Amino acid sequence: MAEHNDFGAWGEEVAAQYLQQQGYKLLAQNYRSFEAEVDIIAQDNDTLVIVEVKTRNNNYFGDPAEHVSDKKQALLAEAAWAYAESIDWEGPIRFDILSIIGTPAVSAHIQHLEDAFFPHDDADDTLDGTAF
Repeated sequence: MAEHNDFGAWGEEVAAQYLQQQGYKLLAQNYRSFEAEVDIIAQDNDTLVIVEVKTRNNNYFGDPAEHVSDKKQALLAEAAWAYAESIDWEGPIRFDILSIIGTPAVSAHIQHLEDAFFPHDDADDTLDGTAF
């Protein structure tokens, strides 16, 4: 595995541990659907939470959370819808970003952005025709 993949996996593990410490129930990691991979799918009370993890060793190029493109948001939304449908989810869905800045050798700084984005079809404010 390439070094950058190891680094990303480390960040995702840090994120998963953080979410569990905050009381989230982890449902899936590295869930693949369509062209997207969802880093973490969790449950926070009655809400399905789709989590994008952005890991950097520094913030030289800005906050990692700023690097979730509109295209990535749309792909995450498609994957979220597929996952929700596969488990017959009827509750709310939230999209979060977890920014991890650090390295395995140095402690990580974690920033959790709840409701970081809400991807939707601008034509009717729904996702794939179904309102969340």
